[in-house]
Amino acid sequence: MARKHSKHDPYGDLHREEEAPAPAVPCWLCGRPTGETIVWHHPVPKSRGGRDVVPMHPICQQTLIANFTNSELQRHGMEVEGLLANPTVRKFVDWVANKDPDFTATTAKKKR
Repeated sequence: MARKHSKHDPYGDLHREEEAPAPAVPCWLCGRPTGETIVWHHPVPKSRGGRDVVPMHPICQQTLIANFTNSELQRHGMEVEGLLANPTVRKFVDWVANKDPDFTATTAKKKR
């Protein structure tokens, strides 16, 4: 039986092929292309029966978590427009629009 790979180079052509980088996926909240770190966010929290996930920047997810409760996120569901109607979130999205995709910063803590 013939070998599938050479015993001297078990990974074959994996080292030789230069693949083009995958196209950047847009962030669900701000619409900017995502960077190296992508957070898969549940628009409807898992605790509220959410199963769908959307790609987001970590800073965008932190902003949502700081400004909305799970009940509010459940009410908005997959509707980004409802979340952007919040003045704090709109101000954040306008501020982060020109930042680098891998930009990180501290965000406001959750209001308790």
